Amino acid sequence: MIKLSITLSYIICTKNRLPFLKVLLGNLLTVLSPDEEIVVVDGNSSDGTQGYLQNLLDANKIHQYISEPDKNQAHGWNKALLMAKGKIIKKLIDDDVHHINTIRKCRDFMMANADLDLCISNHLQSHLIHPDQVSITGRLENYRDWKAGKVRSFTFSDVTLLQRRASLSYLGLYDTQFKMMDWEYALRVTYLKAKIAYYTGYNSLSVATPGNVTSGASPQLLKYEGAIGMVKYDYAGDNAGISRFSRLKVWLGNTWHRLKTRQAPVSHPVLPDDAELEKIYASYYQILNEYNNTGTFHFIQ
Repeated sequence: MIKLSITLSYIICTKNRLPFLKVLLGNLLTVLSPDEEIVVVDGNSSDGTQGYLQNLLDANKIHQYISEPDKNQAHGWNKALLMAKGKIIKKLIDDDVHHINTIRKCRDFMMANADLDLCISNHLQSHLIHPDQVSITGRLENYRDWKAGKVRSFTFSDVTLLQRRASLSYLGLYDTQFKMMDWEYALRVTYLKAKIAYYTGYNSLSVATPGNVTSGASPQLLKYEGAIGMVKYDYAGDNAGISRFSRLKVWLGNTWHRLKTRQAPVSHPVLPDDAELEKIYASYYQILNEYNNTGTFHFIQ
């Protein structure tokens, strides 16, 4: 039997998110192609995730799996990037929704254009607390400004990101110093003038959920990391009303004051039960599919 080379690696990093993981893999496993692999890095979960994933590995339904403690999210994702064997790598966030056919279109476009390092797209977004509210978002205007040389760098969410494995040696892995690792990564790769294609369709639907990385990031931390990005990557921000230096001075003053004040603990909403969660996500998958099937989209590079 001829063994196919892996063209696409789906990488997943997770910890104690079993209900979301079951939804994600339940949808992915039914459509997986022979030239694709699933790589899962678990951060030593204690909610049944380890047994669930080990059973999938033993049944040859997923291809690579490890479970061990990691230092932070970036550390876990870097493990997955280094384990991936595919020519193209697609990060799948466990609580988001992903349109596999659109992801494959992006993969195919990258395979046909060997100079491309990355591909991003528009995407949809929602919040688990308000699943009936879905909106369109994207970074096309920022991408065009960057391509035109108007800005040195811009940000994008890696929920839609596809990476060429061979480009990791130049663009690097995620920076383990950053909580908002995708934000720093986007600034870095655009500052380094990576070859990026933009697809005007929607390869993912981002779902804000309790317990994800964004919900756990304090305003102080985000401002601190934002200041680093402004200086290191000549980042003007999306609404640059005042100079970067002026904003940095304002940020330093405000942050110094706020760090002296203890933050009140934040209470998170209770997650829906498994049946309700599956119902919500089934609706999300249907919505994402409808958006991709009712429009005309193209690649820009």
